[in-house]
Amino acid sequence: MTKGKVYLVGGGPGDPGLLTIKGAECLRKADYVVYDALSNPDFINLAPEKSKKIYVGKRGAVHAMEQEDINALLVRLGKKGGTVVRLKGGDPFIFGRGGEEARDLASAKIPFEIVPGVSSAVAAPAYAGIPVTDRSFAPMVTFLTGHMQKDGELKLPWDSLASGGGTLVFLMGVSSLDVISAKLMAAGLKGSTPAAIVSNGTTPRQRSLSGKLSNIAELARKANIKAPAVTVVGGVAGLREQLAWFEKRPLFGRKIVVTRSREQASALAQKLSDLGAEVIVFPSIKIEPLKSFTALDKEIKGLGGYNWVIFTSSNGVEVFFNRMKKLGLDARRFGSAKVVAIGPATAEALRARGVEADLVPEKYISESILKALGKVKGQKILLPRAAMARDMLNAGLKKAGALVTEVPTYNTLPDRGNLPELRRHLEEGTVSLITFTSSSTVTGFLESFKGADKKLLKGVAMGSIGPITSGTMKSEGFKPDFEAKDYTIPGLVEAAQGYFRKNR
Repeated sequence: MTKGKVYLVGGGPGDPGLLTIKGAECLRKADYVVYDALSNPDFINLAPEKSKKIYVGKRGAVHAMEQEDINALLVRLGKKGGTVVRLKGGDPFIFGRGGEEARDLASAKIPFEIVPGVSSAVAAPAYAGIPVTDRSFAPMVTFLTGHMQKDGELKLPWDSLASGGGTLVFLMGVSSLDVISAKLMAAGLKGSTPAAIVSNGTTPRQRSLSGKLSNIAELARKANIKAPAVTVVGGVAGLREQLAWFEKRPLFGRKIVVTRSREQASALAQKLSDLGAEVIVFPSIKIEPLKSFTALDKEIKGLGGYNWVIFTSSNGVEVFFNRMKKLGLDARRFGSAKVVAIGPATAEALRARGVEADLVPEKYISESILKALGKVKGQKILLPRAAMARDMLNAGLKKAGALVTEVPTYNTLPDRGNLPELRRHLEEGTVSLITFTSSSTVTGFLESFKGADKKLLKGVAMGSIGPITSGTMKSEGFKPDFEAKDYTIPGLVEAAQGYFRKNR
């Protein structure tokens, strides 16, 4: 029987950017993913849809599965064949019990590999502005577990730790902070020694505070600091206020909902995340192919007979050129027809396919497009875009005397897939902002939200990418709290920052 292979993968401390390239590669080929409580959900989604995901997390005294059973599960899956990824928070070999799992795999002669991860022992302090070593303060660093043993004792060489002169980093020690502080001070370490604690390090939920060894436990208790957390004791802890960077980002602590389709959400989500926001992707619409491309194919074949072709989205560009390729055609088919791109993203999508737009209006609204086109009376215009798109542009062109052919390129449908997660965040009252990037995201959101209590949206800010989207919001009973001046994704992000600067 062919044995499988088990990869013990360190998923890092939480920030998706800290997952290693090799860790991501292992997940993408996994047949089974055995994951912990601290594993980032985004990482689980890297695995193939058909792969089996098995939760074995532990939080405090609550264990989904005991360690011995996890070891046995890995051996059993390894014997089945295929690729098994054991996804662990941080690094598998730094208080991750990866050594125990590896020993059982070795005893069973199951092939395995260790994929190291970034440990929260160094990452959480770094994101809080604390270098765990510094020539002026700490020539050495010691990593320790703050987890109490079954007999309620924390058996560590306290005398050596108190006299060592380096940085002490305690993992899993929130509930035992009083004991740690008391033991260190009893062993001779001064109560005035700087100390700091970092909870949920490297994530948008990160919280950090500074104090002294004598009062850090009390400060953490008053601030309601919860696990997972890392405690740093030593001179370097005093550098936090000077070197803190992560929590100073402009959108830090804001929970922002992105309603774009799943295919388009990543650009906006990444920009918001880079500025410190916690992003919830709630694709209120999904892009689906047409049942028949007969009408679109006909217009593509007759492209040369048009004066203008107007593209209103990068999605439309992608579908249009995919059909051209299917028909054995390329950009030469445009002939003398000029091309309009509504917005830089659409222009870039055309450029990637070898077509430079003849016209990109200054503002990405119907009035601006009509003004930029000038006299269009009697001119033939092709408008390939989403089925059921708003009629304003089409109507404006026809009123100006143009001969308009509107042809659908794809369907946009409501997407309710992520509603339970969004609802949970809204019920918790932690959502700061919902962003809308098109009229279809507004109508899709309302359709997806149908049946849910709209009172949950009370007090949540609403951001619009531009006047057309704002108009749709108003017609549906929602007043946008702000509207982007530049009707682009960067413009929307800039407007969001301005809104939160005003409403601190």
